Amino acid sequence: MDGDRDELVRLLQEYAGEAERLSQVFADRHHMHVTDLYALLAVMQADRAGRPLTPGRLGEHLGLSSGATTAVIDRLERVDHVYRSRDRHDRRRVTLHYGDTAGKVGASFFGPLGAKMDAFLADYTPAELAAAQRFLTDANAMMRRYRQEVSQGGVTPSPDVADATSE
Repeated sequence: MDGDRDELVRLLQEYAGEAERLSQVFADRHHMHVTDLYALLAVMQADRAGRPLTPGRLGEHLGLSSGATTAVIDRLERVDHVYRSRDRHDRRRVTLHYGDTAGKVGASFFGPLGAKMDAFLADYTPAELAAAQRFLTDANAMMRRYRQEVSQGGVTPSPDVADATSE
């Protein structure tokens, strides 16, 4: 079982690395910082789900200060990737939406990947896809909780690890 677990963790790390490198290629090609890409993806996902982000929620999601979040939004707004909108019900509330340019550049870069993913997933049964979806949903939730714990100082390395890193 440990060998299977270790191989699964290795594969997840390899996937995360490939996704990170692909994100960097996209960001470089579009003269963006990778943080801007992550912000854009968060805005697009929330907007498509019908739950647009506020700047504050985007900052929380990215782990950025309000000033840094504003700078990211300003950069994305200048190139029509994102725009701010006042809430119809509460004019004090500002929400973020993706612009036409974001949809076009995203589709041109990631559209072929989507087609490859569709072809790739066609080889899996519904039961296999359901198991993979459950696993990834649970893994993402666990990683999100751990990241929040670490960022809030709630997790500290064990003494033997702390000693090894301070040498």
